[in-house]
Amino acid sequence: MESDPNLLVGAGTADDAGVYRLSDQLALIQTVDFFTPIVNEPYLFGQIAATNALSDVYAMGGRPICAMNICCFPVKDMPPEVFREILRGGQEKVHEAGAVLVGGHSVEDPELKYGLSVSGLVHPERIVTNAGLKPGQRLVLTKPLGTGVIATALKAGLASPQAVSQAVELMSTLNAPAVEVMTACSVTGGTDVTGFGLLGHALEMARASGVGLEIEAGAVPILEEAREMASMGLVPIGSHANRNFCSKSVRVEGPEDAIVMDLLADTQTSGGMLMGINEECLDTALAMLERLGLGRWPVGRATSQKPGVITVRF
Repeated sequence: MESDPNLLVGAGTADDAGVYRLSDQLALIQTVDFFTPIVNEPYLFGQIAATNALSDVYAMGGRPICAMNICCFPVKDMPPEVFREILRGGQEKVHEAGAVLVGGHSVEDPELKYGLSVSGLVHPERIVTNAGLKPGQRLVLTKPLGTGVIATALKAGLASPQAVSQAVELMSTLNAPAVEVMTACSVTGGTDVTGFGLLGHALEMARASGVGLEIEAGAVPILEEAREMASMGLVPIGSHANRNFCSKSVRVEGPEDAIVMDLLADTQTSGGMLMGINEECLDTALAMLERLGLGRWPVGRATSQKPGVITVRF
């Protein structure tokens, strides 16, 4: 593992991005993310992939400044229009984030993939990390769960157009407003909820911060059709892997709902922020999130009891 006095955040805490100090007032955030399509429309895929990559900078409390395309394209099997639309969707989201697209790299690949490498900036004393949660803080989530299930249902031809539209809107909504809340409420612990699901990312935070987490299952927002599709067995393979990974560190209190547990581990793409908010700042944070257009769900709290363990209450 790399060691450098200016490497403020590396691989040790499973954070969303690396952070390197440039000066006493400025640190560089670097991240990279790309994946295969989860929707059918190339333009929307480009938007979602770019939003997902940009989110890692927001999760560290920073702002993106520039990005580069990562293109793995089957150029012999698809028309050029498909690739142009993907890149158009990605570029629009980079610009919406106030960043600049400065280039990229492409390779011929039989399996379509797209994403971004992103660089951002943050003050060295305002970095938000997995290790920053403190006992007594409330956990606030900014987007509902279930996009992984909806994407699986879409591939099976079972998701309704309304559910797909709702999921796409969520996945292509930038998490930029959350940074304003982080700054105003002096947030030090947070992450974005993506491939490891709420349980997996919450467990990374619990372990890195040395705290226990309590999650109120009934308070966690879940897309209604995702609940229905999950009950039909349309749960991504990755969600089962997430549950297995977390199983030894998750305790359930009350009558367990297996479908809800699957959704707590649902593999999200470009999910919401999960932040630790001091109790005295909770009302301010919720009001800001509402005003800025993100969700505002208090879903649990951090505690000094059972460090590294998540208690899910039904």
